[in-house]
Amino acid sequence: MRVNAVVQARVGSRRLPGKVLRHLGDRPVLEWVVRAARAADLDGVVVATSEQPADDAVADLAASLGAAVTRGPEDDVLTRFQIALDEHPCDAVVRLTADCPLLDPALVSQVVGAWRCDPTYDYVSTTLVRTLPRGLDVELAAAEALVDVGRSARGHDRIHVTSGLYSDPNRYRLLGLVFAPAAEDLRITLDTAEDAALLDGLVATLGGPAGWREVIATLRKRPDLVALNARVEQKPLEAG
Repeated sequence: MRVNAVVQARVGSRRLPGKVLRHLGDRPVLEWVVRAARAADLDGVVVATSEQPADDAVADLAASLGAAVTRGPEDDVLTRFQIALDEHPCDAVVRLTADCPLLDPALVSQVVGAWRCDPTYDYVSTTLVRTLPRGLDVELAAAEALVDVGRSARGHDRIHVTSGLYSDPNRYRLLGLVFAPAAEDLRITLDTAEDAALLDGLVATLGGPAGWREVIATLRKRPDLVALNARVEQKPLEAG
C-alpha cells in the first residue's frame, strides 16, 4: 500500500506572510518539514503549492530538497491534494502543513503504520482527540475517501482538506491516536510573530531537530518560552 506525504505550502499567510520560507535556525521552515517527511516511513513526498507567481520560490525550494512539486488553486487546498493524487498516485495521503517545522518523523510513521495494519480506515490522525501540542499534527486520508469527500466538499472543507472526513463519522471510518501525558496546551506551530519567537527560542535550546518527547520535556522546563505564544488563539475552521 503506497503512502505519500503531501505538504501544503504557500507564502500568502494572512497573519505571518512568507512564514514557510522564514529561516528557523539554519534552514527555511519548509525545509524542516520536508526533511522530517523524508525521514518517515513514506513512499514519496509531494509539496502542493499554488499557481501564484509568489509561490515560485516555494516550488523551487521544494524541488531543491528532492520533493515532488504540484501546483493548483491558492484557496482550494483540497483540489491541490487531488492534483497531487492524480500526478503521484498512491493508496493514502499523509496531510502535512508547512508551518509545523518540529514535525516528528516517528509520529508520521506511527500514523502510517496504524493505517497499514487496517487500511479499511478512511482517516487516521493524532488530532481526533488532541493530546499532542498543536504543530505536531499528522493526518492520513485514504485516497478513495479523499476523492469521495472532494465531490461534495464546500467552503472551509475545501481549505482544511480533511474536515469533511472527520466531521462525518457515520460515513467515514475514523481512527485516532492518543498520547500520554497529554500536552495539548502547548503550541509549536507557526502562524504569528509570537509563534516565531517561541520556535526561535526552542530551536536554539534544542540545537536542532528533536523527537516529540524531548520537545515537550524542554517546554515543560521553560515556562518563559511557553508564555511567548500562550495567548495566541487558533482560528476556527470556518475562518479558513
